[in-house]
Amino acid sequence: MAAPVEKKVTVASAAAFLGSTGLLAVLAAVQDNARLVEFLPDGLSPFVLALVPTAVTFVAGWKAKHTPRTGLR
Repeated sequence: MAAPVEKKVTVASAAAFLGSTGLLAVLAAVQDNARLVEFLPDGLSPFVLALVPTAVTFVAGWKAKHTPRTGLR
């Protein structure tokens, strides 16, 4: 019998999807407006902007509760 997918995995996966679609569209608009990231060196700004969806996924997975496991022994 396959174990159920933990809630943490589901929440982190949903956050990754949302972070990579909607949030990246916003970040692309921010990147097009260079004044919002002008304090960053040109080579560093894409990496810093890529950290935002990563952070959203990490926080979502961190905050979600574990799925209780029953019947382990």
